[in-house]
Amino acid sequence: MASGWFITFEGGEGAGKTTQIRRLASRLTDLGHDVVVTREPGGSPGAEAIRDLVINGAADRWSPLTEALLMNAARRDHIERVIAPALARGQTVLCDRFADSTRAYQGAGGAVDPAAIAALEAVVLEDLRPDLTLVLDLPVAEGLARAAARGGGEARFESKGQAFHERLRAGFLTIAAAEPGRCRVVAADQSPEAVEAALWAAVEPLLPPAGAQTHG
Repeated sequence: MASGWFITFEGGEGAGKTTQIRRLASRLTDLGHDVVVTREPGGSPGAEAIRDLVINGAADRWSPLTEALLMNAARRDHIERVIAPALARGQTVLCDRFADSTRAYQGAGGAVDPAAIAALEAVVLEDLRPDLTLVLDLPVAEGLARAAARGGGEARFESKGQAFHERLRAGFLTIAAAEPGRCRVVAADQSPEAVEAALWAAVEPLLPPAGAQTHG
């Protein structure tokens, strides 16, 4: 039975993931791929309800461990209702954040025990893993400035302070270094067009022909 291709986008605040996902989705659609664009936390009605709890309010509204539990509750609903069915239909799924964000935000940033995060992943993800993860990396100060200028984003996380976001950036780079077969790091402190070109250079050699996906 054909199954789809699962690409996730990761990175800190202001990295430009949303813009680049739209561009990649458009390019893939033009090539004949049936594309589903989704996000975390969120992506399904239940997960979006949890998103409202997690991203709003004071920076200390939830402890990092509570955040990790909420993120994984949202992720499980998202997988069950959106991601797994789309992959089973042979669609290409592009997701703005996935499990690596919990490793980085609540793990590296919030100091939740990696063993606890790994245990949650094992239960929530089962055998589902992205085929490709694109990490958009840029200096923290630039990312936070972009996020502030954009407005209307994840203000609760943006307000956690420079040191948190430095740990977060390091966390994403550590994940990418540990899993080079899955992850590609792209410098996001370039023009949107240059970032798009770099992302496509990472995606194109690995992407199966439209209609012939085989989930890795």
